[in-house]
Amino acid sequence: MPVETQTLGENWLVVGLMLVSAFSMGMLLLTLNKIMAPSKPSAAKAAPYESGMPDIEPVRPSYSPRFYVVAMLFVIFDIEAIFIFPWAVIFDELGTYGFVEMVSFIGLLFVGYIYAWKKGALEWV
Repeated sequence: MPVETQTLGENWLVVGLMLVSAFSMGMLLLTLNKIMAPSKPSAAKAAPYESGMPDIEPVRPSYSPRFYVVAMLFVIFDIEAIFIFPWAVIFDELGTYGFVEMVSFIGLLFVGYIYAWKKGALEWV
């Protein structure tokens, strides 16, 4: 029994059909929600509510911007560290070239870490 192979065009056709169907489903659901959902807006529904008391002063953010900087640095270094695992799996196949490339990659990570440290991005207030 011969094995059928798909051409590259057929694979992209399937991807395109999936994208069109996902977009269509999303638009259909949004449209149905707009048509069928009850909507009776009022000032009381739009007002912020917490323990029955109206707000006396404007709401301030609970975190300083430094928290977000540290969180972004964590995500960046975490994602970059993930690139080390596939390298470790095929380390023997890459040889000296792979080792030199990973040393340069880790060197760039270290330079970024030192830069963030010198700028005070890792200081917690």
